[in-house]
Amino acid sequence: MPEYRERLRVPLAWWLLSLPSALIIGVTVYAGLRGPWPFIIVGGLLAGCVAILISLGQGRVEVSAGSVRAGGAVLPLAAVREVVALDEPQTIALRGPRADPAAHLYSRPYLRESVYLAVDPAAAGVGVPYWLIGTRHPADLAAFIERCRVQAGHEPVA
Repeated sequence: MPEYRERLRVPLAWWLLSLPSALIIGVTVYAGLRGPWPFIIVGGLLAGCVAILISLGQGRVEVSAGSVRAGGAVLPLAAVREVVALDEPQTIALRGPRADPAAHLYSRPYLRESVYLAVDPAAAGVGVPYWLIGTRHPADLAAFIERCRVQAGHEPVA
């Protein structure tokens, strides 16, 4: 069975903005200190920014072996009832005012679009109404999930 993999890397702009931000904050707050302390503090701020950006960039979305993996969670394709690629306004609505607290949300702050997976409530062991997966390529991910569902013998979503 074919596989879909997407690594949710942090945009280059975030990396480029973290360096001057850490320098400005470090120099502004600790400009009056003498000795090595300003360099230690600015270095610590830079290390903290790098650690946060690396941890944000570790996210992955995978579709393989009859399941969807978003981070550490796994959803069998047999439990998927509907697949919809969402644009930015729809994603904002489902992340905020129209969000269901019981839903599974896997996204990053820099991802503006997502894929909505309605979950069959009768599916074995799945206790969420839907999954919302942030992605840079929502149409590709939704089409791939739908193709895998059809290949596995599930009816296509109209």
